[in-house]
Amino acid sequence: MLWVLLLLPAWAAAGISCGRLCLAAAEAAATAEAAAATEAGQDVPAPTRERSHSHELSLYEAAFLAGGPYRVVTLTLVSMHRARRLLLAHTGWATVVDPEGADELERTVIGAIGPEGQSRIAALRHTTAAADSVRAVSDRLVTAGLAVPEAVRAGVTGAVRAVRRAAAFTVALAAVALLMLPHEPGAKGTVAAWFVLPLVLTLGCLVIARVEVSPYTRWASPYGLRLLRSLSTGDGGEVPPAGGPLSGERAFLTEVAVHGTSALDDPALRAALGDNRAAQKGH
Repeated sequence: MLWVLLLLPAWAAAGISCGRLCLAAAEAAATAEAAAATEAGQDVPAPTRERSHSHELSLYEAAFLAGGPYRVVTLTLVSMHRARRLLLAHTGWATVVDPEGADELERTVIGAIGPEGQSRIAALRHTTAAADSVRAVSDRLVTAGLAVPEAVRAGVTGAVRAVRRAAAFTVALAAVALLMLPHEPGAKGTVAAWFVLPLVLTLGCLVIARVEVSPYTRWASPYGLRLLRSLSTGDGGEVPPAGGPLSGERAFLTEVAVHGTSALDDPALRAALGDNRAAQKGH
């Protein structure tokens, strides 16, 4: 009966992690309902209702909804490079050409590069993505009901990871119980059956979460995702300029905002920005 001592922590891990996921999903659903009410103009203050219905995405906001803070930085760097305010070398270095940024985000990039006028692009992107100017873009979108709040997204993704760890933990404990502990003849089937139950619970939660909770692990809320999908450079979904991007480049920059570095057709520029998946998650 020593296997029972291993079964108890397996059940505890499964129950706690699945409960945490249920709570995170409930919070995400409540946030989505609030965003839907904002979209419909129900039970929300008039200023908020007016903002939500008349909201037109800027390029930076579209970039955030599509790929988060790093996508915003990517768009800013590409815009500055094409406007000859910044030189992005294929070796991975950024060099300031014009120290006067056209907007707050460009000034943030220049400030992050520092007085020497040069910086590694990877370090620059990391520093800029955490800056207040990028956070302000996020705050505007969350207020408008277009982006998933950071706390909700972090709660859901953390809960999903916890359930995955609980499933792996259950398998490990089951292996120990079946392979390393002594059993009476014919008892292994019973032991395996008891461990299968918490494993089924965790795997079932992950399957349900993939369908029901997945929208809340993205940057855009369901409402924001619909607005983002409506963007089309040839279908009247033109994004208004955000001050920095050049108006003549708007169609191209919209593609960069929505699709990231995959929209770049310049091999040197793509090499400059690189394909660091750790930094460009979702690009």
